[in-house]
Amino acid sequence: MNVGHAILLFLIFPGFLFTAVLGLLVSWLDRKVTARVQWRVGPPFYQGFADFFKLLGKETIIPVGASRLAFLGSPLMGVAAVTLASTILIAGMVWPNQSFAGDLIVVFYLLAIPSLAIIIGGAASKNALASLGSSREMKLVLSYELPLILAILVPVIQSGGRLRIGELVQYQMEHGSFAWSLSGVIALLVCIMCLQGKLGLVPFDQAEAETEIMGGALVEYSGAPLAMFKLAKAMMLVAMPVFILAVLWGGLGNTTSSFILGIIKYLVLIVLVTLIRNTNPRVRIDHVMKFFWGLVSAFAVLAVILAVLGV
Repeated sequence: MNVGHAILLFLIFPGFLFTAVLGLLVSWLDRKVTARVQWRVGPPFYQGFADFFKLLGKETIIPVGASRLAFLGSPLMGVAAVTLASTILIAGMVWPNQSFAGDLIVVFYLLAIPSLAIIIGGAASKNALASLGSSREMKLVLSYELPLILAILVPVIQSGGRLRIGELVQYQMEHGSFAWSLSGVIALLVCIMCLQGKLGLVPFDQAEAETEIMGGALVEYSGAPLAMFKLAKAMMLVAMPVFILAVLWGGLGNTTSSFILGIIKYLVLIVLVTLIRNTNPRVRIDHVMKFFWGLVSAFAVLAVILAVLGV
């Protein structure tokens, strides 16, 4: 792969432009489903784009005493990380032979960076509410990362130790989706719970919690930096479900019917997390940690044991 091709992949498809546009459209779907649950009409499909460009035109205010580099750099770090993760993921599904050794581990770490960007940005703003939001975000990351790692071990074990996304996708093309086994079903349910936390959606939105801490870690952000954070969150609506789809739920396949089925699975994940956030109240952060480290981690360990036993 030459440099020009790599830049094209990162900036156009399946990189930044594709993921950003799709993410803003999916965020509209999220808001539309939310509106229908609440018996409202909901916004037009271009609402996410309008909000993003409106924020870009607003003034950027940097708090007194804030670390300028960390404050302005953290949203860019989040967008860059999710762009790279999405590029590797989608390329691994579309061109399985082009994946590189250990890209599964690389993507896993890249998908953690947007949360770290929120933590850094909130801490750098020198605001008490932002620091509280950063603290909550840190506890959330520590809570859901463990069961998520264990759940991702299930397809690795079932496939005989494969750590390339392309190899996992090809294995599922030949042997069927990992999610059709008992251990795979449990791992998929664990991933969905972790997906809810990773996206920062109710009941795991303690880091923002507008009714409690007025936006939390992002309370001091405005203008373009806030637009970048919002864009990163929208792009995570693409990257995280695609990650689960590729690693556990069969990917997009290599036929028209399997491709359509893959799109339907992706939409099911989006609608599911939207319904969860509209039918559950926000819980306390200590309850979140007990939930992930207790019940969810127990199910994740059970899935790993069943995978080792070949179930």
